[in-house]
Amino acid sequence: MNSNFGKVAVLMGGLSAEREVSLKSGAAVLVALQSRGVDAHGVDVGHDIVRVLQTGNFDRAFIALHGRGGEDGVMQGLLEMLGLPYTGSGVLGSALSMDKIRSKQVWLAADLPTPPCVLLDEYSDWGAVVAKLDLPLAVKPVREGSSLGITRVTETAGIEPAWRTAVEFDARVMAEPWIVGDEYTVAILNGKALPVIRLQAPSGFYDYAAKYEAEDTGYHCPCGLSAEDEAEMQALALQAFSVLDGCGWGRVDIMRDGEGRSWLLENNTVPGLTGHSLVPLAAQAADIGFNELAWRILAQTVEAA
Repeated sequence: MNSNFGKVAVLMGGLSAEREVSLKSGAAVLVALQSRGVDAHGVDVGHDIVRVLQTGNFDRAFIALHGRGGEDGVMQGLLEMLGLPYTGSGVLGSALSMDKIRSKQVWLAADLPTPPCVLLDEYSDWGAVVAKLDLPLAVKPVREGSSLGITRVTETAGIEPAWRTAVEFDARVMAEPWIVGDEYTVAILNGKALPVIRLQAPSGFYDYAAKYEAEDTGYHCPCGLSAEDEAEMQALALQAFSVLDGCGWGRVDIMRDGEGRSWLLENNTVPGLTGHSLVPLAAQAADIGFNELAWRILAQTVEAA
């Protein structure tokens, strides 16, 4: 089957705020594919990526880029133009998922549960925001990943500084209710939901440090839900992924409040593939090792051709 893959570009790095995480994901994927005999080559994506891909004689691409420029439909559109098969979701699914407000609008149109939100700017009435959404709030960039730029706000006076923090990452900033409860994530591979993982950050907030730096973040799989509740959460994740035109593989993040209600937070079309990442952990719980996981993701480019 190796001959079906041909020469593979593992796209990593890039120009987004998630560059360092992407380099780690790409390096792990590169080793995994090469260990299976794939003619895989690491490509650190820069402004010259069109020339690199055109002159590199690649047959397909494994996208290990996180954030804007790699996870938002831009790279997918470029690869479409170049005629190169690639892993994961297409242009529409990538663009919708990267934009948290657009994701919510699609989910709400499909009658799926997600917290309400308000778009913030320098002219926003902070008191009106609290009146609509209540406290505490999550203030976050609309088009950013890895929990970058997110602030938990517990008083009205904290919204403006939180907005200023978020706007450093994206001109579009949103606020939504901070759901009090447990955080879960559901990895999706080839149309099936993998075992659910419950996240437990020491600080109570699964932020960038908890995701990529802390060694005491808890990843619980089995997640502690009943079999019925876990199956229900997996079904919700699959539906949420599908209505956003997700394809191949990804990860849906969900909060479960004190009353047992699930709330969709966001859809990730190119989740992390590092030693701290969640999709490999979920795959491992399903008896799928990392090398096999990378292989199955790449195989989607042949099956879809």
